[in-house]
Amino acid sequence: MTLRRDLVLREIATTKEWDVLVIGGGATGLGTALEAASRGYRTLIVEKYDFAKGTSSRSSKLAHGGVRYLKQLKLALVLDALRERGYMRKNAPHLVHRLAFVVPAYSYSSLPYYGFGLKTYERLAGKLSFGKSIILSKEETVTRLPTIAQQHLKGGVLYFDGQFDDARYAIALMRTLEDTHGCAINYMEAIGLLHRAGKTLGVRVRDRESGVETEILAKSVINATGVFVEEILQMDKLPEERLLAISQGTHFVLPRSYLPGNHALLIPKTADGRVLFAIPWHEHVVIGTTDDLVPESTAEPRSMERERNFLAAHIRRFLGKEINSDDVSSMWSGLRPLIRNGNRNSSKLSRDHKIFVSATGLITVTGGKWTTYRRMGQDAVDQAARTAGLAAAPSRTASLPLHGWAAEETLASFGESEWAYGSDLPALQSLSNQDATLNTLLHPRLPYRKGEVVWAARHEMARTVEDVLARRTRALFLDAHAAMDSAPEAARLLAAELGRGNEWVEQEIQTFRNLAAGYIYQG
Repeated sequence: MTLRRDLVLREIATTKEWDVLVIGGGATGLGTALEAASRGYRTLIVEKYDFAKGTSSRSSKLAHGGVRYLKQLKLALVLDALRERGYMRKNAPHLVHRLAFVVPAYSYSSLPYYGFGLKTYERLAGKLSFGKSIILSKEETVTRLPTIAQQHLKGGVLYFDGQFDDARYAIALMRTLEDTHGCAINYMEAIGLLHRAGKTLGVRVRDRESGVETEILAKSVINATGVFVEEILQMDKLPEERLLAISQGTHFVLPRSYLPGNHALLIPKTADGRVLFAIPWHEHVVIGTTDDLVPESTAEPRSMERERNFLAAHIRRFLGKEINSDDVSSMWSGLRPLIRNGNRNSSKLSRDHKIFVSATGLITVTGGKWTTYRRMGQDAVDQAARTAGLAAAPSRTASLPLHGWAAEETLASFGESEWAYGSDLPALQSLSNQDATLNTLLHPRLPYRKGEVVWAARHEMARTVEDVLARRTRALFLDAHAAMDSAPEAARLLAAELGRGNEWVEQEIQTFRNLAAGYIYQG
């Protein structure tokens, strides 16, 4: 199915009233919109930037229960996330797969301690478990983690968790929403709420491409804007009391030589109590994350010196390597919306989600994490149905295959960068075969072909070079310099699809290069 933004604009113009209008096109918003549309509600989602532009494309790429919450005895949170992790893999095997992790133990007492905790983690997952955990000898640990620091190493624990491509998963949610007769549009900014007799009855939006402003009516409006929920709440004229604390997490992307093999590394407790991952991803290694409170939300967060120093110090300590700036092919930061509870330590703030209903009927859903996006959406739509008096309908999303679903045995023959397309891959290949130039690589250091730019414009509502190189492909997150070099060709191909001129091409190239400069490591 071709996704054309002009057709969505026409749908918006001709629909008198929506059942559910969602503001925010990240994981929570897309999950909420899909939940509503799959129940038969007339649903629209509007996003100020691009789908998954913010936090939802900047995660650690893990679908997980949260091992560290076991120590905090937050068993309900872990159990819920493990259940949702299982649903993610079942409904999107082309985007979610299991990954083996090793926790190194540097004292004999920590081996049974980690072993018991991870066995509990495994058992909490029940039938949705990803595999059995086992205790490893020192030699077995080194075999799986060849670069791990060996001084005082006593052994390790092997366990299994989930890995996924966050931005591509968000695009699959958007495509599934369209498949279920919902509507999604990017670059449509909510600039005000519509009120009558003290009730929220819709949203005033501005098309950021044309500048045209429109009033959209809806029986229920759901604020799912992540770290920006307070901006929407202020439109509802609520007191300016801070609901959220904003935590920032930064990641490095390094060559596979830092962690060869197919096992990921988990350090369950660093010097300051954080959890650290080193994870194989697209022939690179992602290392993160940090957890530092920041004073405000921004669309393009940038790493802080203390975060870079933290990651470099722990790479030195556990992998025995000094960071070479040339080795950091990309570096990104993301923001987490954490529910305030009076604690100043971000690692101890609530990772659970909350639903708030204002006096005007505006529903806000916030907190949580990627893995629990579906449950957040279910809870938000349950509340919307009660508040707006929508016809009762059961949730279907726990067993709803996402767009591109393909059996795991079919995916085995795909390259890693091809998995994300799932059952769409033959159509993408057919498109590229129509023009030999589209079957060539965008850049020799990247796994993406020119045909993927055309596909992104025709089928995935990509509107800018950033959309293509950051989220439809993951070029910017894998190799910032290569992505910058790819910008001119991506802009040319995108312009041909969108009917843009040379001036637009030049502006897009410059805009993207300015953005990508923030992903380049500075020691």
